[in-house]
Amino acid sequence: MSVHNSYIIGLDIGTSSTKSIVRLKNGNSETIFQQSYSTKHPLPGYSEQDPAAILMAVKQGIRKTVETLKGPPTAISFSSAMHSFMALDHAGVPLTPLIIWGDNRSTAYAESLKASAEGNMIYKQTGTPVHAMSPLSKLLWLRNEEIEIFNNSFMFVGIKEYILHHFFGEYLIDHSIASATGLFDIHTHRWNELALKISGISATQLPRPVQANHVITGLKASVAEELGIPADTPIIIGGSDGCLAQLGSKAMDKGHATLTIGTSGAMRVAGSDPIVDTEQRLFTYLLTDDVYITGGATNNGGVVLQWMMEELFQQPLEELGDRISSALATAPDKLLCLPYLLGERAPIWDSNATAAFIGIQPQHNAAHFTRATIEGICFVLLSIKKALEETVGEITKISVSGGFTHTPSWMQLLANIFEQEIYYEQTNDASARGAIMLAALELGWKFEEEAEIENVFTPDPTYREVYRLNYQRFKKLYEVLLTVP
Repeated sequence: MSVHNSYIIGLDIGTSSTKSIVRLKNGNSETIFQQSYSTKHPLPGYSEQDPAAILMAVKQGIRKTVETLKGPPTAISFSSAMHSFMALDHAGVPLTPLIIWGDNRSTAYAESLKASAEGNMIYKQTGTPVHAMSPLSKLLWLRNEEIEIFNNSFMFVGIKEYILHHFFGEYLIDHSIASATGLFDIHTHRWNELALKISGISATQLPRPVQANHVITGLKASVAEELGIPADTPIIIGGSDGCLAQLGSKAMDKGHATLTIGTSGAMRVAGSDPIVDTEQRLFTYLLTDDVYITGGATNNGGVVLQWMMEELFQQPLEELGDRISSALATAPDKLLCLPYLLGERAPIWDSNATAAFIGIQPQHNAAHFTRATIEGICFVLLSIKKALEETVGEITKISVSGGFTHTPSWMQLLANIFEQEIYYEQTNDASARGAIMLAALELGWKFEEEAEIENVFTPDPTYREVYRLNYQRFKKLYEVLLTVP
């Protein structure tokens, strides 16, 4: 049965996969397609992806959705991971792989800039911490280490801008993604002159910034045919996955935070002002031009557990869920994990940070190490929460999303460590849902509300003192290890 023109596609371009999620006019949502792709690490600190593989996944996601629902959508709206970077020539052909957020090759350049007066000014104006994750730092690396490529580059883009250029032949970037580059002024909503000067490029070498609800028209006929949609299908440029997750989680009220743990992790709150943290622990990005998202992200979420399974335990990744559940059935003790496997972003912003286990004793086995790792990830997020409360005020509600929500015992652990109720709404991907909501608002759609159940995880005080003590030890350990030569 055709549902022609009665659904919106939320296309989420993530770090590990692209997902196509639809929402029907009756309010029902469904994930139609998900395609994974790999990240390569050709040298220590490098994290690269093939942009052609991601472009293909996006095309397949749209095509598969149209075929499954037997008709084209009313609109398509995009969500995308932040901080990706690549150089293109005049023809739009990549001169570099896609360098993603977890790439640390530009650490030395980022640290040098951060220590300067210019770096401090750039943070205040852009809201993006000066760190190897940002396209600004990646530009500095390219300018100094790959001079020929830098000189031959016509345009510098992220993955969504690359895909949209393939679709429309135009270079556009939404304010939400732009505000995470370290090159965009969140106060004036323009490319930042100081950041451009330091990186050695002009504004013409960056896509044209537009609002997140901008509707793009003029889809190439060949692409429209390939996707199976009319060339005049409205495509909303959308925003970043982190900011849209806030909208998709319905967490727009003061004090309502979202917390996500997937490959990485993050915690965020929405506000109406471009507040920046005086200690440079947090980011402030745009969702729409009157909504700012302040928060912090950790490099080390599920990726640390994946590494443990494959490299440390040499066990199939498919068994990870059972391993987590088994580990969280044990009692906490003094074994601690600093989970900085990939360096770290918030709140320490140290690309050179490394992972460590402290307090190992003979009785500790794989379950104890797994539990300590999960606790370490939670401790990092707790430190982000405390930085947020110091910057924007009390957090009164926390809604969670991401892959970790498949494990109820992990959400319960989070409630115990945070000493606060944790709310989980059993819905599809929050970022894609946010993209759909953005499109619906722009097109004047009103959905019938989905019947949603919100689960609440209430703190268990049994191990409260253990977690409080271990968190204090956790905070001190990083500083101690930092001073060890």
